[in-house]
Amino acid sequence: MSSKPSRSSSYRSDHHTDHEVSDQEAIEQHSKREEEEGEDLLEDCPYDSVDIDMIHSRVRSIADLRLDRFPRIQTLCLRQNLISTIDGIPSGLKELDLYDNKIDHISNLDGMSQIESLDLSFNKLKTIKNISHLKTLRNLYFVQNKISRIQGLDGLHKLINLELGANRIRKIEGLETLTSLEQLWLGKNKITELSNLSALKSLRLISIQSNRLTSIAGISNLQNLEELYISHNGLTSLLGLKNNLRVLDISSNRIDSIACSLKHMSNLEEFWASNNLLESLKEIEDELHDKEHLETVYLEGNPVQTNQPTLYRNKVRLALPQIKQIDATFVRIDT
Repeated sequence: MSSKPSRSSSYRSDHHTDHEVSDQEAIEQHSKREEEEGEDLLEDCPYDSVDIDMIHSRVRSIADLRLDRFPRIQTLCLRQNLISTIDGIPSGLKELDLYDNKIDHISNLDGMSQIESLDLSFNKLKTIKNISHLKTLRNLYFVQNKISRIQGLDGLHKLINLELGANRIRKIEGLETLTSLEQLWLGKNKITELSNLSALKSLRLISIQSNRLTSIAGISNLQNLEELYISHNGLTSLLGLKNNLRVLDISSNRIDSIACSLKHMSNLEEFWASNNLLESLKEIEDELHDKEHLETVYLEGNPVQTNQPTLYRNKVRLALPQIKQIDATFVRIDT
């Protein structure tokens, strides 16, 4: 599960042009109403602002911000506020960030014909609905809600990134029409199998840590898959893993052997396998020694490390001379 970085907390505006200066009169016309309605949280925001960020500003109502005063706005960030209803959203927005509010229902997004990014993470949503008409969406975030089913996404053909981590999802479904999807984040759910992914031919990354998987079967036909994060599950083997991955994270499972599992991964750069049951360094060497792009391996917490903790790093270094990092420590290069 990936986390998205915060934007700047200041307003960003472009320079006025001569024909736009008269628009300032619109702000003056609102002044009397502002006094009657109370504090105007956007009083100092230039009328031609393209990006408006109001993080942790105790905003309760989007409509009360009267965003129609800002005809050029494209990005609206209202993270960590007290908003419970989506309303008063400008139709020309390209990015809408409502991370960490109190929203329990998706509504009033009908006119958003240009939206590319929508973040509703850390809210109180139980159902995904009323967004399938947002055909321009490329990034969609629903992290840490109460969603139990993947639905309502049909027709989002331009979507490339979908984050559904930390919900209550038990089954992978409802993704068949997302033919452009490249990244799928499903960590911290209750998923028991990798199913219904065959249509996602563009998929490059799957993050499905901390679920209830016991098998990797179900992704062998995803030819473009490069990164698989599948730590903290119930895997006992890598049987069925046929993808030529660049990054593989199988940490904190119950895998005791990787024999004949990684030989085909000629592109492998990072192998994370901490806290499993691996005890044969010879087996690890056989699988990884020819990976010329391999730079990082994590093996701590396995018998191969705990049985000989003082010799472990040096043995790994000798077995895999191409690597630059063993666990959290970079390999010292002798000159």
